Amino acid sequence: MIQCGIVGGTGYTGVELLRLLAAHPEVEVTQVTSRGEAGRYVAELFPNLRGHYDLVFTPPEEADLAACDVVFFATPNGTAMHQAPALLDAGVKVIDLAADFRIKDVAVWEQWYGMQHACPELLETAVYGLPELKREEIRAAQLVANPGCYPTATILGLMPLLKQGVIDTQRIIADAKSGVSGAGRKAQVGSLFAEMGESFKAYAVPGHRHWPEISQILGEVQGGAVGLDFVPHLLPMIRGIHVTLYGFLTSDCDDLQALFENFYHDAQFVDVLPAGSHPETRSCKGNNFCRIAVHRPRDGDTVIVLSVIDNLVKGAAGQAVQNLNLMFSLPEELGLGAVALQP
Repeated sequence: MIQCGIVGGTGYTGVELLRLLAAHPEVEVTQVTSRGEAGRYVAELFPNLRGHYDLVFTPPEEADLAACDVVFFATPNGTAMHQAPALLDAGVKVIDLAADFRIKDVAVWEQWYGMQHACPELLETAVYGLPELKREEIRAAQLVANPGCYPTATILGLMPLLKQGVIDTQRIIADAKSGVSGAGRKAQVGSLFAEMGESFKAYAVPGHRHWPEISQILGEVQGGAVGLDFVPHLLPMIRGIHVTLYGFLTSDCDDLQALFENFYHDAQFVDVLPAGSHPETRSCKGNNFCRIAVHRPRDGDTVIVLSVIDNLVKGAAGQAVQNLNLMFSLPEELGLGAVALQP
């Protein structure tokens, strides 16, 4: 059994990891940390996990993380970079669900995250954990930077178009919406139900932290800098991300549907829907799928891609488990067979 530790087990991504790993036949969670809930049983805080865990939350400094085979960091930005080097030196594989290792340029990272990076030497060796793009690199990785939720849906929606070279790489628009769980479990006024219910708004229009991450990876995909406008919105729902992507064709593509279907033919967790479809976020609720539909209105030069995921699963914890499977030479889908909830 793979011995697993989770640093930061009380946030939404932490408890989602616990939920998914409870059904994983090859993983045993042996350590789960929390400062604020230290000493409490996991099932006391999260009753949905009763009968699955007999673990107590441990203060991070008391956890024997070096005894684990793999450690997940489900922590705020700026935490994993302080602990990852020692774990890597001890031979432990590390999967960071925050942004500490996603951006290669340390100056760009420090600009967007407002702090000095503690181990910039690891940025080059960290592998960006999007299996549909870097599957073989992930298999050999010791340190994986799990992608953000908005980037996952956006990049998966654009990769076929960029790889084929059929859209203007300097005119890409991502109109993205997220459920409120994307803001985390911390108490803040903007996340209160009375504040965000029955309402809808854009935020971070001048610049969002996921913009440089998306731009970096799209640049890798197409071999040069891209021009991307990215606008996030907050939806009055708990889970889910819906990204509407706009590209402008520079060469004729007879069959966009076939392009997407062929590109993702072997991708177990990307579902290209039939032509004319409009994916709903609830079709991914609780599972690890990204569902995509591609449209070309009026056969014009605009291509519109609709991409939906569960921000806590394919956008966070599920993708992290997918990466674990690859890193330990397990079937990629192991522990991720849940059917989406309906209704």
